[in-house]
Amino acid sequence: MSASEWTGEGVIRSYAPGFIFTTSLSPVLVAGALASVRHLKASTAEREAQQLRAAQLKAIFAEARLPVMPSTTHIVPLLVGDPVTAKRISDILLAEYGIYVQPINYPTVPRGTERLRFTPGPAHSEEMMHDLARALVEIWDRLEMRWAA
Repeated sequence: MSASEWTGEGVIRSYAPGFIFTTSLSPVLVAGALASVRHLKASTAEREAQQLRAAQLKAIFAEARLPVMPSTTHIVPLLVGDPVTAKRISDILLAEYGIYVQPINYPTVPRGTERLRFTPGPAHSEEMMHDLARALVEIWDRLEMRWAA
């Protein structure tokens, strides 16, 4: 460093690890997160809407004979039963339909129970969920997957 860089900003940039390697949130993000937490403590509308969307998605999957697994939470698990196939379905959904879903494999779940885990939110519409089910039905058919009874 030149002599002029040893003053002010140059010193801070070079020697203040918090300046370069910080993981703390900015004050504006903290304020936004705090406002969200305060709102959700006072409101149940978002949680109720999420539970409603999860119940709707479970019903849509069941009606389409997709192997939706039992769940009492907002998570809608769809049984695949094979890690390679779960990843393949996830890749097809993203590449061909623009839908992202995370495959869940061992050791998170027991071998043979690999699944796709959907988490519909309050802003997901019934139309979106039907589009998802249609995409999955097409993929299930294409890959000759096992249908629910």
